[in-house]
Amino acid sequence: MRRKDLLKHLNKQGCILLREGGKYSVYQNEKTGVETPVTRHPEMADHAAKKICKALGIDPPR
Repeated sequence: MRRKDLLKHLNKQGCILLREGGKYSVYQNEKTGVETPVTRHPEMADHAAKKICKALGIDPPR
């Protein structure tokens, strides 16, 4: 999965960019307050994207 597609999905689901780190961007689900890091690699495995969505408490992208 492409990183930019995952970020679009996160934004549509109500997640916001909280801060930028060295190797990761940290996103937060505004409804629950849960935070998780998102790698800055342009490509990532589908299971990694599903894991990020699960950690944020949102549905995975289709």
